[in-house]
Amino acid sequence: MQLEALGFDDVFRAAFDSLSDPDLVPGRVCAASHEHYRVLTAAGSCEARLRGRLRRDADHPVVGDWVALRRPAAGHASIEALLPRRGALLRKRPGVGEPQLIAANLDWVLVISSLNRDFEPRRIERALAQVWEAGAQPVIVLTKLDLCPDWTEQREALTHVARGVPVHALCTRDARAAEQLAPYLSAGSTVALIGSSGVGKTTLTNRLLGGAELDTGPVRAGDDKGRHTTTRRELFVLPSGALLIDTPGMRELGLWDASSGLDQAFGDVSELAERCRFSDCGHQAEPGCAVREALASGALDVARYESFDKLKREIAHLVQKSEPQARNARRREQRAIHRQYSRLQRERGRD
Repeated sequence: MQLEALGFDDVFRAAFDSLSDPDLVPGRVCAASHEHYRVLTAAGSCEARLRGRLRRDADHPVVGDWVALRRPAAGHASIEALLPRRGALLRKRPGVGEPQLIAANLDWVLVISSLNRDFEPRRIERALAQVWEAGAQPVIVLTKLDLCPDWTEQREALTHVARGVPVHALCTRDARAAEQLAPYLSAGSTVALIGSSGVGKTTLTNRLLGGAELDTGPVRAGDDKGRHTTTRRELFVLPSGALLIDTPGMRELGLWDASSGLDQAFGDVSELAERCRFSDCGHQAEPGCAVREALASGALDVARYESFDKLKREIAHLVQKSEPQARNARRREQRAIHRQYSRLQRERGRD
């Protein structure tokens, strides 16, 4: 397979060429489990493991990453370097005050929500902020249209939430589902699916793959909650040439330093805030507050503003709490990158 078909563009090529090691080959991570990886290269897929020193680095490759491999005559290849990411989808690791990488180098993210009990505009807002922060374009996909053919109420609820984001309602078992999503599945584009369990991500993945490739399971009758049929993140090459990343269901979508993503997801609130008399307006009792005026007139939905305010405070708390950790992590990352490139240069000098 041509590397360009896997999303290897001039930016990634320049980063790889800077390693200046003729024995290395570029590859894209398509599956990861602990320190074991499956990587797609121009010569096909191979199993790979992190080189010893990379195991100690805080930043390990995730699905969608580009890496530099050294391929032996037999056995596992070794991952020698992680190429810089264009962006990454991440969340706060459940129960732990640290980030968790979901996938990297994405073009589109399909935010999946069913039209029945799983439908929750506030959760979709949170997901949109994550996607914008990752540097990807979000698409809202509402599933189980066969169970809820009249989705007028849900459509109205998304009027302010979507704000220019494409919205599609479909039945994942219907062949026409692939046709609706075709504009986002062009050759070489990387698309990820996110959503809670039971919303139909795996069924949709099977539909886009053109056949039943992955196991699916029924939802519970009592609460529509699904079972985790996808247990790890994995990248698939679709018949269209697009690269699709399926992810396990995520019941918790904790944001992690998503300030710019929040501003994009809540563009209407951000635009109002720019009209406030004071640049540091807290939107409480300050005179000339455009946000409070919009709330009072009904131009801004109260529930939407409360959601924005909640997420903003959540992010601020995490940033304040993690600043010392972030500084230390950046130092470790810089030292690791320096060691990595120095080692490669030394090895090149010995050849």
